Formats: sequence, structure tokens, C-alpha cells
Amino acid sequence: MAVTSSGAGVAAGDTLVTVRLDRLARSIRDLLHLLDQVKAAGARFKALDDPWCDTTTPQGELILTVMGGLAEFERKLIRQRCEEGIKRAQAMGTKFGRPSVLDHSQRKKIAERYANGETMAQLALEYDCSEPTIWRVLHSGAASPFGPSAVAQ
Repeated sequence: MAVTSSGAGVAAGDTLVTVRLDRLARSIRDLLHLLDQVKAAGARFKALDDPWCDTTTPQGELILTVMGGLAEFERKLIRQRCEEGIKRAQAMGTKFGRPSVLDHSQRKKIAERYANGETMAQLALEYDCSEPTIWRVLHSGAASPFGPSAVAQ
């Protein structure tokens, strides 16, 4: 039994009817997902104000199949554009993510002081950060000129 966005179930042989598509789904992706659930249950779908959206006819199934392909194509184009934009921004020097709490010299000093016996709690208190931040500094490998093997684990 497929479940619609309203919580009602459909069974094999049923026809799910809606007045308008915007009452059923917010996007084409949501619509296609819902229609896939309806089809998997062995039911059909019909929109009264949108005659092209009617899985009770072969023409309606064809149009929905084409729309599904177009939606997939659009998602891939969006993903590709985003990736290209990120690469372009990185090439121009844009940094992504949260800014680092500790600079490189502080990371180096933390690794040296920890190797000399200071605890993570002491270092976190002095550098005004959390112990997990100190732990990440010590285990990143970039913190110490000695490399990750020089830091006691």
C-alpha cells in the first residue's frame, strides 16, 4: 500500500484523483516520487485540472516518463553547476567552512606542548577552545612539524 502526502493509502486497482497538482506535491521531484509509490502499489493517478497528468492513459504515462527524465537531467545540471562554482571559488582563494579557531603557529605550539606532557584540558583552557578542538589539532598531522607519529595517542 502506497502512502500519499495526506496519509491516505492506495491499493491495487485504485485511482488517486486530485483537483490540482500543487495540492499534491510541492515540486516535480516530489510528484514523481509520489507517483512512483502509487505505481508500485498497482494504483493509477489522475489530476482533474491537468489532463496531461493521467496515468490511466498511455499518453499520460508517456508525458510523466518524459517529465521524470527532464527532472533527473535538471538535477544533474544543477549539481554540475554547483561543483563548477565551488571549484572556481576555490581557485580564486575562497575558503569554505568555519574559520579555524587556531592558527598554524598555535597548532604547532600545542603539538609541542602536548608532546612535552601537558594535557589536552590544560591546552584547551589556555587557548580558549574545547578539548575536542585540541584533539583534532593533535590528530590532524598538520599541527606538528614532527608529523602525526610524533604526537602521543
